[in-house]
Amino acid sequence: VQLQASGGGLVQAGGSLRLSCVASGRTFSDYGMGWFRQVPGKDREFVAGIRWNGVVTPYADSVKGRFTISRDNGKNTAYLQMNNLKPEDTAVYYCGATLLAPSSRPKDFDSWGQGTLVTVSS
Repeated sequence: VQLQASGGGLVQAGGSLRLSCVASGRTFSDYGMGWFRQVPGKDREFVAGIRWNGVVTPYADSVKGRFTISRDNGKNTAYLQMNNLKPEDTAVYYCGATLLAPSSRPKDFDSWGQGTLVTVSS
């Protein structure tokens, strides 16, 4: 499956953004989806995951209560709603697809989008 992420940008602390990840090439509803983020020099960090049927897996502690993952299988799209953004949320955000149940491990994901940059200013 091919993934195209979008929706990143520059936002002030306390603001909101919604990321989108559009899938093509395969049956989207076969895949669990995940959002990860990465800053230079660090490993890719799990943010949120959602099963094929919309069941959400536990969020990363750092985003719990602020971020919401969702999906629309009819539109082949996964979303990440990010509220009350903080400067430490600044990163390149990646969506991933897996035929397994979505986990917090990047190696479990089969396909990745190209990443979208989120910058949160203080």
